[in-house]
Amino acid sequence: MLSARNQFAGTVKSVKLGNVMAEVVVAVGAIEIVSAITRNSAETLNLKAGDQVKAIIKSTEVIIDK
Repeated sequence: MLSARNQFAGTVKSVKLGNVMAEVVVAVGAIEIVSAITRNSAETLNLKAGDQVKAIIKSTEVIIDK
């Protein structure tokens, strides 16, 4: 179990693998969360469109723009 409080259940919409990193788009209700993770992590998790996942956001890793 994780201690992170900012957990959002959603569905993987897309996974784009790069040489080193992967872009994962997760649909959470009416919004999409776009995450950059390592390619190795994406492959280890075997992420693919349609998978049910949790997006976990650390408060120190959020950028807010106005």
